[in-house]
Amino acid sequence: MEFSLLNDEPVAEAEGDRLGSGRAARELAKLLCDSRGATPFTLAVDAGWGMGKSSLMRLVLEELTEKDVKAVWYNAWTSTGADALEGLIKTVLMGLDKRVMRRAVSRLTEKKTVLTALRVTLTVAGAPFGMAGLVDRFWQELSVDAKARNEMLKALRDLAVEWAEQTPHSPRRMLVVFIDDLDRCSEETVLAVCEAVKVYLDVPGLAFVIGCDRAALAPTGLLRDLGPAGSAFMEKVFQTSYRLPVPGAAEIQAYARHCAERSGLRELLDDDLVRLIADRSARNPRRIKRLINGFGLECALNPVWARFKPEAVIRTLLLQHLYADFYRLLVSGDGTRPHAAREFLEYATARRVLSQWARVDDESWRTTVDALTGHGLAAPSAEDRENWESVLARLEEDLPTSFPALARDQNFVHLIEEWMRLPQADELLQRLRQGDLSPVTARTDDDPEAGAGDEYRGVTVLWVDDYPEQNETFAARYLRRHGADVLFAENGRTAERILGTHPVDLLISDITRDTGPDVGLTDLASWREKGLFQGPAVFFTGRVTPAREQRSRELGARITSDGNELFQHIDSACAEIRQRRS
Repeated sequence: MEFSLLNDEPVAEAEGDRLGSGRAARELAKLLCDSRGATPFTLAVDAGWGMGKSSLMRLVLEELTEKDVKAVWYNAWTSTGADALEGLIKTVLMGLDKRVMRRAVSRLTEKKTVLTALRVTLTVAGAPFGMAGLVDRFWQELSVDAKARNEMLKALRDLAVEWAEQTPHSPRRMLVVFIDDLDRCSEETVLAVCEAVKVYLDVPGLAFVIGCDRAALAPTGLLRDLGPAGSAFMEKVFQTSYRLPVPGAAEIQAYARHCAERSGLRELLDDDLVRLIADRSARNPRRIKRLINGFGLECALNPVWARFKPEAVIRTLLLQHLYADFYRLLVSGDGTRPHAAREFLEYATARRVLSQWARVDDESWRTTVDALTGHGLAAPSAEDRENWESVLARLEEDLPTSFPALARDQNFVHLIEEWMRLPQADELLQRLRQGDLSPVTARTDDDPEAGAGDEYRGVTVLWVDDYPEQNETFAARYLRRHGADVLFAENGRTAERILGTHPVDLLISDITRDTGPDVGLTDLASWREKGLFQGPAVFFTGRVTPAREQRSRELGARITSDGNELFQHIDSACAEIRQRRS
């Protein structure tokens, strides 16, 4: 298999448009041209991260170029703070005529002393200044101090008017300034760019097209610390917006197929998988490209995958990337139950059978009976037909909380069915559980150069787990580097001894151990009853069910299977500990 990476560059020509943005680009370009008499004005191209703002703007720029309209491009992300003001103004000036710039620079010298004016005028007239040199000279003359900066408003207005009205008997000329990636900038840079647009460049002949996520720049987003005056100023900057629509199902699936073909992975992605990638990526073009790049890199560079067929690799990676919670559940099996994929399919069958009693084959009925009895429930009887929802609810109490929603996701059901049909499924699952193919867990801190913090200083953590080495590698090390004292216990007896001899602030525990499927819960209940530990507790387990959630609440504990959420619970617990101490 020959694999190549997909770049993240926006589409710049109509031939590369795969999402149907060409029509919108043509209409926006026409609107801009028809509105040249209304300049100055600002149009925001509004969309979330990765949804194609830059590509649409590039296509509009191409359309304007074909209509002989002057346009320049400014990437706000390349500037920081006060530099953004200078960078944007210089970008605008570079879009004007060289002769106009020469006259503007010469006019500025008239206010200087006779000797200085003569030297500067001769330099401007005789030196082989390029446009960049003229622009630099103009900026230097008007940015040396606050007084000169105030004169910049009039100088820029005069310059823009002269340029726009340069051809007496033709329509006013227009310079369209495209500003990209504003929502990726710091607050300081955003405000500097907006100041340049509204204060210094709000002059006839200029139109601004700004690509940004308006939600990110709202008072509840990046600019949440702005006062009322600042918020009102931002509203004045963005006079109108075009909200980029989410691509349609057909367009985004065609785009995903195109990306797969360009990367060399098309033969591994059938139409069902293409549809799954498109839907689970929230129809986001950038996410699709990143996902396909990730597949290709894993297939090409990770030697562990060499033992398995490409189909197995792709379907497993789809589980990792698109259904991360289920993937963690799959690889964290303890051997006391069927593995998560088989258990899910049994549940999906039981769900279908219980809701469709009259159309059930014998094999599906046996699967349903096995699923119920395997979780300590009686086989359904004829009387249960009227109350099949209550039978299903009792089954779901002992199943992972994610199962009902996953059963309604037909893409996921199909993915798991195909994954279970893989001839290497059992071997693959074994390797996954050994950790060879497991994704990195959140908040690792293995970099020896990384600075240590002290947010957990003074907190003593007892971690109870019969396989402590996996936690030592990803979480305990992070806690220690950031000030916590972490103690380990491999079973309840050792933990009870530690609790009797050490002051423990926070308990983190598994639930299933060799001694029982819910022993972590019963241990904490016992320690609470004996008065050995009354502090905050977090259960970190691969299997979160409604029954376990309810039991955790009764014990005053939190429960999660997600590494990021684990640290959220730890942070909350530490806040409680400090509040109690104070």
